[in-house]
Amino acid sequence: MKELSRIALAVEPSATMAIDSMFKQMKAEGQDVIGFGAGEPDFATPDHIKAAGHAAIDNNDTRYTPSSGTVELRKAICARLNADCGLDYDFKQISVSNGAKPCVYVALRALVNPGDEVILPSPYWVSYSELIRMVGGVPIIVHAAEADEFKITAEELSAAITPKTKCMILNNPCNPTGSMYSREELEALAKVCLEQDIYVISDEIYYSLVYDNAEFVSFASLGEEVKERTLLINGVSKSYAMTGWRIGYVAANHQIAQVIANYLSHCTGSPCAISQKAALEALTASQDSVESMRLAFERRRNYMVERMNNIPGVSCNKPHGAFYIMMNIEQLIGKEMHGQVIRNADDFGTLFLKYGKVAVVPGTSFGAPNFVRWSYATSIDNIKEGLSRLERFLRGETV
Repeated sequence: MKELSRIALAVEPSATMAIDSMFKQMKAEGQDVIGFGAGEPDFATPDHIKAAGHAAIDNNDTRYTPSSGTVELRKAICARLNADCGLDYDFKQISVSNGAKPCVYVALRALVNPGDEVILPSPYWVSYSELIRMVGGVPIIVHAAEADEFKITAEELSAAITPKTKCMILNNPCNPTGSMYSREELEALAKVCLEQDIYVISDEIYYSLVYDNAEFVSFASLGEEVKERTLLINGVSKSYAMTGWRIGYVAANHQIAQVIANYLSHCTGSPCAISQKAALEALTASQDSVESMRLAFERRRNYMVERMNNIPGVSCNKPHGAFYIMMNIEQLIGKEMHGQVIRNADDFGTLFLKYGKVAVVPGTSFGAPNFVRWSYATSIDNIKEGLSRLERFLRGETV
C-alpha cells in the first residue's frame, strides 16, 4: 500500500492524555491511585447551565446551527469579552468550535503556510508544538527559565524572530506553569510583535482563574494595532467546568474571522447545538460559580505550594493562574530510586505511578524535562494524600 501522510505520522500522542489513561486503567483495576494529570476542573457543571442543556433538548434545539455558532452565542461572547476584558468585538469576528483546541488549530490554519515559523515559549502545552507541525509550520522554541517565572522577555522574543516568522503562540495564564504575564510584560512583547509585523495567537482559556488579586490583561486589549494582529482563543471549559460540552471560540479581525469561518464550514460544520445553549447560559447568567471555583483553586494552590516547598528534594514556584504547579526535580536527576536511576521527568513519572500510586505529568513533552506538572483541580484531601505519598516515595517507601 502507498505510504500514509508524513505529517500525520509525525504527530505524537498527547502526553497528558496518556498519563490520564494509565491512571484510569490502574483505577479500573482496583488499584489505590490518585491522579493529578488531567487538566479539567473537578467541579460539576453548575446546575443552571445543565438545565439550559436539558431545555435545549426539550425544546428541540437539536439541529445544525451556523458553522461559526449561533448569533446569540457569538453576541454573548462579545458581551462577556467586553465585560471581563474591555474588548470590543462584533459577533461576526467570533467563530465557535468544538473546544478551544480546534480553535488553536484553525487559527494556525488561517495564518501558517508550509515552512512558516511559529514562536513557542517553553514550557508549553503539549499540543501546541504538534498543532504547529500539523499545519506544516515549524515550531521555534524559546526557553523560559524557572528563575524568570517561566516567562520570556521581549529581548528573547526579538532574538527568535526571522524572516520566516509568521506568529507566536502565547498561553496566558499558562498551562503547564501557571505563570501569568503582567501588563508591562505584555506591552513589551506587543511592541516587538508590532515592529516585526507578526501575529499572536493568544490562548486565554484560564483567564478567570487568577490569584493573589493579580490583574489579568488580555493581549488584544493593548491597543487597536495589537488587536488587529491577535487571534484570541477562549472558551467555557475551564471557567464553568464544562470540559465535556466542547465549546471554544476564536476572536480575530474581520478578514481572519472570515477565513476561519470558511474553514470551519468545511471541516467541522457547526458545534453541538445543545452545548451552545448551555454555553449561552454560562456566559450570560450570574458569574458567582466562577468565583466560587476560583477561590477553591486558590486555597488548594496555597496548600500545595507551601507543603511541596517543605519536602526535601523537590521545589516549585508559586503560580498566579490556571490550576497547575511545575515541580522541580533537578535534585533527583542522576539518583537511584526504587532500583532505577532517574534520568528525566519521564523516569520519575513512571516510578512515582508504579511505587507511589500517584499520576503526575512529566514535563518532557512540555519542553521541561526536569519538571513534572501537578494539577490542583482535585480535592484538598487528594492533594494532602498525594503529597504524603510523594514524601514516602522520596524516602524509598512504596504505597
